[in-house]
Amino acid sequence: MSIQKPKGTQDLLPGEIEKWQYIEAKARELCQRFNYREIRTPIFEHTELFQRGVGETTDIVEKEMYTFLDKGDRSISLRPEGTAGVVRAYVENKLYGEPDVSKLYYIGPMFRYEQPQAGRYRQLHQFGIEAFGSVDPSLDAEVIALGYTFYSEVGIKDVTVEINSVGNPSCRTVYREKLQQFFAPVKDKLCKDCQSRYDRNPMRILDCKIDQKYGEGAPTILEYLDEECTVHFAKVQEHLSAMNIPYRINPRLVRGLDYYTHTAFEYKAAGIGAIDTIGGGGRYNGLVGQIGGSDQPGVGLGIGLERTLLVLQAQEAQLPAAKPLDVYLIGLGDAAGDEVTKLLQQLRLAGLKAEKDYLGRKIKAQMKSADRFQASYVAILGDDELAKGEITVKTMETGEQRTVRLDRLAETVREAKSMDINR
Repeated sequence: MSIQKPKGTQDLLPGEIEKWQYIEAKARELCQRFNYREIRTPIFEHTELFQRGVGETTDIVEKEMYTFLDKGDRSISLRPEGTAGVVRAYVENKLYGEPDVSKLYYIGPMFRYEQPQAGRYRQLHQFGIEAFGSVDPSLDAEVIALGYTFYSEVGIKDVTVEINSVGNPSCRTVYREKLQQFFAPVKDKLCKDCQSRYDRNPMRILDCKIDQKYGEGAPTILEYLDEECTVHFAKVQEHLSAMNIPYRINPRLVRGLDYYTHTAFEYKAAGIGAIDTIGGGGRYNGLVGQIGGSDQPGVGLGIGLERTLLVLQAQEAQLPAAKPLDVYLIGLGDAAGDEVTKLLQQLRLAGLKAEKDYLGRKIKAQMKSADRFQASYVAILGDDELAKGEITVKTMETGEQRTVRLDRLAETVREAKSMDINR
């Protein structure tokens, strides 16, 4: 019996991987425009990082982490999300000593043990940004705008932004009591998870899909914001409107992580079944200090790449395919074949995408191979042409052939490509 990939994972194969490369390149290019720099953190971290950073009452920490003891008997977890690791790196490497706001981005795999379904895998991939060092609500708006711009520029239509304020610790202390009073009469009817959340984090009950009916009519945190939180939330909205980012307020939006303060937001898009959230984030002003650093405010977002691609597919967006070959080289005869190997390297060093046959096939089969690679040109070299220092170049679209000097092959193909582009 052959070995198969683990449940909830996927192989990203040629023909499909080009779509991933496209959206990853868009993410990197966009981050450059917004002045975010890339950071790469370990795929596994000490489990304590996620317990302290993500929150012990979250589903991620309670149910979904891949956790194991290593050979040194240390508890290690595969990262379930990106923020905690970036904050740890920010603290450990003392990036808070920088004179400016530290703006970072990451792209990479995350791991969560949950039931696989459309857009949800046990190994998933995220693009995220984190900005540290400022409480300015315009930074919240910038983060939201970057995510919205990403979806727009990769080709997703009709993305909606939902925002809420989850207040600060003092607001939430009051709100927590109000929620407990509201849910007390139905506490015994709540699901097992929400009965546990009732004492530890009753706001998470509002996020439960099972107990939604019991949350109807629950007080919203917007009713209990203090002046600081009210002003901050109002300014975020002002900045979003000024940047023409469409949004709506969802007072029940909580997010599934414990570290959020003030702004919380999600991006919604139809096309992937019951799950319509394709990304989200928020502000986390206490997280850096919680993880052990000199406390700095922060705000960030995470975008699921699998969900991004699913929505693009559902909306029938046209994504780039594999780039065609510029030139396919054919050598007829031993001496010509040896020369083709040298020419191939020269073409590639000149910036051209080039290929040749490695199976010793006849010219007819090699021409079919050139077709499969969608080669723009085929260059054919026989021993007679080699003796003259020439090579035949065929334009595949028109069938036109011409003879050029061997030392001008790369230049000829580049010039022909340039003419095709400018037509």
